Parts: sequence; C-alpha cells; structure tokens
Amino acid sequence: MKKNSIKNTRINGEVQNVLAELIRGQIKDPRISPWTSVVSVEVAPDLKSCKVWISVLGDEEARKSTLEGLRSAEGFLKNQL
Repeated sequence: MKKNSIKNTRINGEVQNVLAELIRGQIKDPRISPWTSVVSVEVAPDLKSCKVWISVLGDEEARKSTLEGLRSAEGFLKNQL
C-alpha cells in the first residue's frame, strides 16, 4: 500500500474519526480537556502503528495535563482501535 493511496487516506480518516469519538465519549480522565481535537492521523502502510496530531484549546497547563491523560489512556485507545 502506497503512503498516499486512496485506501490509506480512507483508513487515516476512519482512525481519526474513531479516535475523536473515543477521546470525546469514552475516556473519563479529568486531566483531558474537553476542548481536545484530533487534527490529523498518519497510519503506517503495514497498519501496525500510527502518528496522531492533536490540538488542545487552552493554556500550557491544559495541554500538558491532556497529554499526560492521553498517554495514560494509550493502552485503552490501542485496544479499542
């Protein structure tokens, strides 16, 4: 699968939507800001890993605590995907 193939583009979009839903609706960590959005997702061609870019609206403290919360929920997110 090429990096910019139609299939990979669709997979990136679907993973982005699922992650946004999981962060918004299923993670109950109070450290995660309600103003967190998934900006972009890049899934590896072998579908074994992906890079996720997020945006957090707020000050630096909100960003740091949101990243800590998301890192602690990493296993849950991987399992759900």
